[in-house]
Amino acid sequence: MRLDKFLKVSRLIKRRTVANSVSDMGRVLVNGNPAKPAKQLKVGDIIEIGYASGTEKYEVLIVPEGNVSVQEAQTLYRSID
Repeated sequence: MRLDKFLKVSRLIKRRTVANSVSDMGRVLVNGNPAKPAKQLKVGDIIEIGYASGTEKYEVLIVPEGNVSVQEAQTLYRSID
């Protein structure tokens, strides 16, 4: 699954267009490297999202085939401190 779609489906970022622009600005890292919106994710990848207030890290646990419900969205990743 593409990075921008995963961020939207997992509800880490609300809109896919926002996920695209944030990735294009270089504020999203996958496994420590800047990632384009089309980056293909796999289980075990570490996503870092840079916000104005700091950086959040997440580990990809499940890569879904399509859309998921709100309840399932939180099972796709785990937060890393």
